[in-house]
Amino acid sequence: MQHFFRLIPLCSALVLAGCAGLPSGGPKTDMEYAITILHTNDHHGRFWKNRDGEYGMAARKTVVDQIRQEVAAAGGYSLLLDGGDVNTGVPESDLQDAVPDFRGMNLLGYDAMAVGNHEFDKPPVVLQMQRALATFPMLSANIYRDGKRMFEPYKIFNLGGVRVAVMGLTTEDTQKMVHPDNIRNVEFRSVQTEAAKVVPELRSKADIVIAATHMGHYENGMHGTQAPGDVELARAVKGLDMVVGGHTQNPACMKAENVLDRAYVPGSACKPDQQNGTWIMQAHEWGKYVGRADFTFKNGEFKLVKYTLVPINLKRPVKGADGKTTLVNYGPEIAESPEMLQLLKPFQEFGQQKLMVEVGSSDARLEGDRTVVRARPAALGVMIGRSMMEKTKADFAVVNAGGVRDSLPAGKITYKDVLTVHPFGNTVAVVDFSGKEALDYLAAVAKMTVGSGAFPQFAGIRLEIEKGVVVKASVGGKPIDPAATYRIAINNFVASGGDGYPKVTTHPSYRDTGFVDADVLRAYIAANSPLKAADYAPGDQVVRR
Repeated sequence: MQHFFRLIPLCSALVLAGCAGLPSGGPKTDMEYAITILHTNDHHGRFWKNRDGEYGMAARKTVVDQIRQEVAAAGGYSLLLDGGDVNTGVPESDLQDAVPDFRGMNLLGYDAMAVGNHEFDKPPVVLQMQRALATFPMLSANIYRDGKRMFEPYKIFNLGGVRVAVMGLTTEDTQKMVHPDNIRNVEFRSVQTEAAKVVPELRSKADIVIAATHMGHYENGMHGTQAPGDVELARAVKGLDMVVGGHTQNPACMKAENVLDRAYVPGSACKPDQQNGTWIMQAHEWGKYVGRADFTFKNGEFKLVKYTLVPINLKRPVKGADGKTTLVNYGPEIAESPEMLQLLKPFQEFGQQKLMVEVGSSDARLEGDRTVVRARPAALGVMIGRSMMEKTKADFAVVNAGGVRDSLPAGKITYKDVLTVHPFGNTVAVVDFSGKEALDYLAAVAKMTVGSGAFPQFAGIRLEIEKGVVVKASVGGKPIDPAATYRIAINNFVASGGDGYPKVTTHPSYRDTGFVDADVLRAYIAANSPLKAADYAPGDQVVRR
């Protein structure tokens, strides 16, 4: 039964008679069908469990297999979808161009995925390799190259006669979030405009229409300076039954109508968002959860029966009577699939050999968690900026928070830790600005949205910002002189206009040093270890009012 069931999602309704034993005439009147949609998003290279034994594709496979068997035994059908961003985040994966991750997804039996912005982090030849490696379609209706769609816009599946269309959509912000060299002749068109074209077509071909998106779930549609997300899509485009999302990397669990539950606890009940009759779901990040949405379909009605975020060996700290803290699973321990372990172990061992070289140490953790570096000045942001300044003899540095992907631990720091912070391979660039140009640049930077990857970290400069406006700026203890010259250090991604920063690559003084950010940080750590975290405390370096 299991083997038969796993063949079902591979059959496209574009060739409805192509799978022996499946009905081809559409759903039967008055018959109730059980359909389960499983979903993940923002994998970011986490093919292996972390040091605390959390998540990882081996435990994920155990959960997915069990759910599939349960659903099939009850006569139901299922699809496994992903909201994009397979690439970038863990050095073992980054060094191997996410080959272990795509192979793991093949073994898991994914039916389709949305194309995420991080799928463009590496040169086009790598994306081409990944597309050839994947045994499932990478979908996006709004990405065009040379005037033609670059990916399949949708895929239609036949689940026992019920035709389920899955359409892919990718955030328009990708244009400013990846290096221009990787997206030459590529355009990211309006998701709402493209969806408005495709959805009516799908409604004529399918019984259920799902959007697998990489756009973000913004509470009540408040997307700020970011491109519109899933809520805005559902409100603007009629005819979507469900959105399986990604990009903002949060559980889309609602506390009340249009109010996100920001304190969601793993294993507790999760009510997905609903807008304009469309269910919107997102499973946090890194494979921490497998989202499970159990629906019934009868006479055209697609009804949600139950929704669950299944935690994949997530743990919480518990203090014992002896005062010691131990980590305890939120739910039952999930065994790892031997088949997946056999596939992935060689990749993990290869990566470990390359990465576990000690480069230095720190007396305390240097915080780089996205909730910190995207919201306020952070010690790691200061240290990264200083490393860039020291290498380039710059007067000050600006670091986009999106370029800081993790923290540096207390104690031993390995090359792996450094590459986890800086996985993109960006290079350090410099520009010699006049004081006036520097002030104009800072004025633009100060407006970057709190919580976004554009949010700036600084080193070598003191700022006072009131309502997004720079009112005071000093370097070396002196106010910036409009007539003087100041060298600023940034990365080449930001210099190219990435994350919405002012493009400075055409400035006469612009120079890409060619120094890779991870190598610059590694050399700085080695030269200054043992690091004292307190030396990098931002204090009142940047004051916002």
